Amino acid sequence: MKNQTRIILDSIADGVFTVDSDWKITSFNRAAETITGISKKDAIGRHCWEIFRASICERQCALRHTVQTGQPIYNQALFIANADGKRIPVSISTALLKDESGQVIGGVETFRDLSVVENLRKELTSRHSFLDIISKNKEMKRLFSMLEMIAESDTTVLVEGESGTGKELFAKALHCLSHRSTGALTTINCACLPDTLLESELFGYKAGAFTDAKKDKPGRIALAQGGTLFLDEIGDISPLLQVKILRLLQEKVYEPLGSTRSEKADIRIVAATHKELTKLVSEGTFRQDLFYRVNVAKLSLPALRNRKEDIPLLSEHFIQKYNHINASGIEALSAEALSVLMAHDFPGNVRELENIIEYASLICKDKHVHPSHLPDYLRQASNMPVASQPEPSKSAKAATFYQVERDFIYKTLMENNWNRTATAARLRVHPSTLWRKMKRLNIQAPSTST
Repeated sequence: MKNQTRIILDSIADGVFTVDSDWKITSFNRAAETITGISKKDAIGRHCWEIFRASICERQCALRHTVQTGQPIYNQALFIANADGKRIPVSISTALLKDESGQVIGGVETFRDLSVVENLRKELTSRHSFLDIISKNKEMKRLFSMLEMIAESDTTVLVEGESGTGKELFAKALHCLSHRSTGALTTINCACLPDTLLESELFGYKAGAFTDAKKDKPGRIALAQGGTLFLDEIGDISPLLQVKILRLLQEKVYEPLGSTRSEKADIRIVAATHKELTKLVSEGTFRQDLFYRVNVAKLSLPALRNRKEDIPLLSEHFIQKYNHINASGIEALSAEALSVLMAHDFPGNVRELENIIEYASLICKDKHVHPSHLPDYLRQASNMPVASQPEPSKSAKAATFYQVERDFIYKTLMENNWNRTATAARLRVHPSTLWRKMKRLNIQAPSTST
């Protein structure tokens, strides 16, 4: 009987192992050896967490939960580390192990290698990603193309956009695509420091430059030598410091505080701001000559409210990210939660969306994020009660999906002056597909639309 059981287990494509009451492995099938890279001989007799090194072992062990509660777990997605330390995506299920009399003597866990599925998901996601930037928006795609064209030069680049739109990601992408990628990407936020401290942080200082300067300290410019210096929020620097940065841009030289000798700056400068620099120039708070030096190549990032087609894609990306960080098992947003997010204007842009998903990953114990898992201000804005709601029926879900899709397509049509060709291009669908959707969703177009 034992030989028959072993033969059956070894013929299964899924990995299977059993543990006794001391959490020591008592059996380990052939698929388990293949997936983990650990032999049966090395596995049996050792604690399960030494062999099956999963992302949930320390805090939320699925097998321990089953043994303690008697409740099995089905198809929970997570990552394990194989013998070489490589992360492998798997889906696990757990159950109690009982003897002939029904006495619990341990637990059994099965796991399926999801590497093929994960690779396919990554391939599909990569079609809408550029380095760490994720979008399928037409304007963002155009910016991706610009990044590739200007990255190889040492041209100064200005990245404009509201807070939270991802300006730092574009700076990182410019650096990684440039010939300076082996050098450092050094960042300084010009809005976070007072003028005197910002100057010393940026240019560095020599010993004796001021009372507490006991020895030389290199500034961010020196640290960025051979690489890229990212001046975040350049619109917040004072007129006095603007003069020194202008010289840095024009002559590629600078003087540390307390020094009488100029030093060469072998750097590429990327600047960013959430302010409109042309307005600051007209108000006299930002030097016009510095503006022209900074504004050689400009990338204007759209706000998230202007590219709402990216919300589902970004949400999926952040769900996957915080599943790994917080060991949660969220699969997707529910239709109701997506409806709330699609209706929100996101003044905090992509950063706000990420914070929302991170919050949901901490409190959601289901496979789907529902409105009850979203921050209070979102539910209140959408007139949803704060208290947890029962699971909606399938018909209610369908109705919500219908309304979300109809509202989104209707808004996109209006933004494109009811031009179906332009709207279809924006939605990345064929015009005939858009026409069928309009008929199904009962969207009436003006007679002059095309």
